[in-house]
Amino acid sequence: MSSTRIAFIGAGNMAASLIGGLRAKGVPAGNIRASDPGAEQRAKIAAEHGIEVVGDNASAVAGADVVVLAVKPQVMKDVCLALAPALTDNALIVSIAAGIPCASLERWLGEVNGQPRAIVRCMPNTPALVGLGASGLYPNASVSAAQREQAQQLLSAVGIALWLDEERQIDAVTAVSGSGPAYFFLLMEAMTAAGEKLGLSREVAGQLARQTALGAAQMATTSDVDPAELRRRVTSPKGTTEAAITTFQANGFEALVEKAVGAADHRSAELAEQLGR
Repeated sequence: MSSTRIAFIGAGNMAASLIGGLRAKGVPAGNIRASDPGAEQRAKIAAEHGIEVVGDNASAVAGADVVVLAVKPQVMKDVCLALAPALTDNALIVSIAAGIPCASLERWLGEVNGQPRAIVRCMPNTPALVGLGASGLYPNASVSAAQREQAQQLLSAVGIALWLDEERQIDAVTAVSGSGPAYFFLLMEAMTAAGEKLGLSREVAGQLARQTALGAAQMATTSDVDPAELRRRVTSPKGTTEAAITTFQANGFEALVEKAVGAADHRSAELAEQLGR
């Protein structure tokens, strides 16, 4: 993307992580521009990444090949309606706002030569802030092969980026990886508390839980076998791990996870219905 001109509408944490990832991948600062209503945030992003950050959205997107919509879902409609006249005809729109369907973005951004604008809807997650994100991407029918590659490179700058076959799957991505970091944080909290009750200090128990989570994730990511097999390999018959796993399963661990992720999926669909009006 070294020659692609990229504009970010909104310069909050997620936009900043993408900008940092792009700069780390060698995209020149002169090819990236951002806008944000907050003067303090504009100064911060400009200083950290060496890019131009302005207060006017229309100025930010002038001549941009890719426009990243990184504003809160509640203001997306107003932002899109005001931004539409300033966009170049061939600009790719990448939305990282949760809950806003492509159909709504198409309606708010208008058409070009009788066709909807090229839009990729994306669901990233917060580990993108440390370069370990997981994103699901869905393109509308107007997105070209070259534009798919642009979106792929954009999101791959902060982690993995996976294409979806149906837009409805964005809700499942939200439930699994979008909300997923909080599930692991909750498990780390619970393990830390349990360790304390067994006599460890909170600091020691917390460090052990966090490092174990990091190590397990690294093993699962780099191994040539799936997590189920990794679990079996560390679960010795009649050992300590088996005692813990048996307790988890006896109390419906898998069913509870399925129910929780299903609830997140359902809520994601509800929000899309509300926010896309």
